Amino acid sequence: MNTDKIYAESIANEYAPKTTSKVVALKKLDRKAKRPAEIFAYTFGIATALLAGFGMCLSMQVIGPATTAAMAIGVVIGIIGFIGMGINYPIFKKLLENGKKKYAFEIIVLAREVSES
Repeated sequence: MNTDKIYAESIANEYAPKTTSKVVALKKLDRKAKRPAEIFAYTFGIATALLAGFGMCLSMQVIGPATTAAMAIGVVIGIIGFIGMGINYPIFKKLLENGKKKYAFEIIVLAREVSES
């Protein structure tokens, strides 16, 4: 096995002009349809988890004053964070559905072209 030849071919392929195919375009459209929902889900999920953690820290008096009022505020903040985490998935599904509807026609047409050729 000539490893120098394989290495040279891999380098040449790296610098060769890329031709876009319909499959690559289909993958890009699929990512374009799903990306906004994924970005929202990760961002909202992280924010609400941090909010819930902050509320838990307040309620257990790890941070803030050791008063009953701080504990009550911490419980409320924690509950808001947990509710946010609970509704994250339904919101994600709705945004994903909307993204798929938006690009459905283009994806179906392109998928048929790929499957027929």
